[in-house]
Amino acid sequence: MKRLHKIISFMLVLLLIFTSSITASAEKVLSLEEKNLKGYTIILHTNDTHGRVVPDSYNGYMGITAVSALKKYYEASGAQVILLDAGDTLHGLPIATLEKGESIVSLMNMAGYDAMAPGNHDFNYGSERLLELKDQMKFPLISSNITVKETGKPFLEDNIILEKNGVKYGIFGLSTPETAYKTNPKNVSDIQFTNPVEAAKEEVKTLDAKGADVIIALAHLGTDKSSEFTSDLVAQNVEGIDLIVDGHSHTVYESGLKVKNTLIASTGDYYRYIGVVTIDPNGKMNAGLVNSTTFSETDKNIDTLINEISGKQEKLLSKVVGKTNVYLDGVRENVRTKETNLGNLATDAFRYATGADVAFTNGGGIRASIEAGNITKKDLVTVFPFGNYVVTKKVTGKAILEAMESGVASYPEPLGAFPQVSGITFCIDASKPAGSRVVNAKINGVPVNPKKTYLLATNDFIVAGGDGYTMLANFDIVNEYGAMEEIIISYIDKIKRVDSKTEGRITVINETVKSDKGDKIDSADKTDKVNKADKTDKINKADKIKKTDAGEDNLTVQQDKQTTKAYDTYVVTEGDYLRKIALKIYGNESDWKKIYNWNKDIIVNPDKIQIGQKFKIYTE
Repeated sequence: MKRLHKIISFMLVLLLIFTSSITASAEKVLSLEEKNLKGYTIILHTNDTHGRVVPDSYNGYMGITAVSALKKYYEASGAQVILLDAGDTLHGLPIATLEKGESIVSLMNMAGYDAMAPGNHDFNYGSERLLELKDQMKFPLISSNITVKETGKPFLEDNIILEKNGVKYGIFGLSTPETAYKTNPKNVSDIQFTNPVEAAKEEVKTLDAKGADVIIALAHLGTDKSSEFTSDLVAQNVEGIDLIVDGHSHTVYESGLKVKNTLIASTGDYYRYIGVVTIDPNGKMNAGLVNSTTFSETDKNIDTLINEISGKQEKLLSKVVGKTNVYLDGVRENVRTKETNLGNLATDAFRYATGADVAFTNGGGIRASIEAGNITKKDLVTVFPFGNYVVTKKVTGKAILEAMESGVASYPEPLGAFPQVSGITFCIDASKPAGSRVVNAKINGVPVNPKKTYLLATNDFIVAGGDGYTMLANFDIVNEYGAMEEIIISYIDKIKRVDSKTEGRITVINETVKSDKGDKIDSADKTDKVNKADKTDKINKADKIKKTDAGEDNLTVQQDKQTTKAYDTYVVTEGDYLRKIALKIYGNESDWKKIYNWNKDIIVNPDKIQIGQKFKIYTE
């Protein structure tokens, strides 16, 4: 290829020495004294950050301040840097949504981004708003496969060329056609998404003609097998792309994925990692990741701007968005054990926004109550602080029943998975064991048909299998909507005044049950003996077994010979890290410490786990 005449060879070589979990010491990898990077070009990249711009050490989110600091670090070491973002960036947590993305653009401008490709959630404010944000960007927003329906003209700029160290880098954008339904369809009614494979072929020709030496696709496509168009499909079918900086599937590639002659790089999500692709003076390329253990510097200017934005947003948070005649109950013990009027309000809003047959949300996602009177944005952000958005799926009645069973498995003990519902009613038979407690379930007054398909609305955490709702994970997404608080604000605006009540959507029968010894026990006493018997071997293993990408079980039930405690064996697969495993098994990343403590004998460093390692997962 002619552009490789300038670049002697274009192949994977590691400049940054990363282990399978990216834990090389910062001193060795990043020390200015140890490496003079003059002549190097470094491509830093982020994707699927969803508004997590503020650092969060508890969850390992580095924040945009670390991105800016790392860029400056490499520039100070003599490298020339290109900073790219692969989308789903302008929407998510309230710091993003309160200003409809403007705050994120301000931070990206200060960090010095060179280009961004829009993801599906970047259209959550509508295509017109995205164009307004584009005009505020000091960097190009690019995508080559979006056209305006009325005119057929490109919606955004297709590509750019940047020159670093005498080499021309041609960069073009690609956006997932799934955007047509993975945002509210009204947001993109005036534009259309074309075939990214065909668009990529044209872009390679165009950039070759412009003299690009290295061609990069900045893509929000992902590598999820359920998607029709993926980055690996583009790499398989389009010659001439040297690097794809990817997003959408939230995939972590520690050292990139090589597909034919194309390297695909992706960081996962939420600034857990910053992607680093290095190109040495001879044109050799490698991909790696930096996390908070390998780089802990911040940019004071970014930190100051975040504080300014937060201060300004206090005024926005105080805006009254509606009124409620009644106290809206979000008390922890209540939302995790029974129907509440706040749960009803939220799930009714889901159904109003989506037209779904059934809606539910996990009680553990409701974090506060709202007093009677004015409702402010701050009230709703406090109630729903996680930046979750609403998703619809077509699922079977069987799956809905299984989901409800999973959510009430610990009754009467509080459980974060407990469902707050709309469109469905059912009884909890407290005398029965977990897995067979849901009785008399009806959707819109008609008994649930296990074989029928229903449209379900819930939040993105649940559809990914969070809180143990793994039975929903494999159904196809029909649509994606805005943040939960935005959906509820729109619903309140429609009904004008909130007067939500509990309506018997979830009722309990046979509250008094018998213990194994025949003694009568009031289930409200939350006796451990009854609860342990009810939990079907404590974790309902049928729902806890996880599938690897190959489709084989990688959790198997065994018993510890020394303690006689039952445990599952989890086999580490490609892309696993402890937080990810904890999220898969428990729906909560912070539970990684339990897994680590159980397996200290084989985990030398919690950031250094290896494919094929077998971890004990006790059922507790």
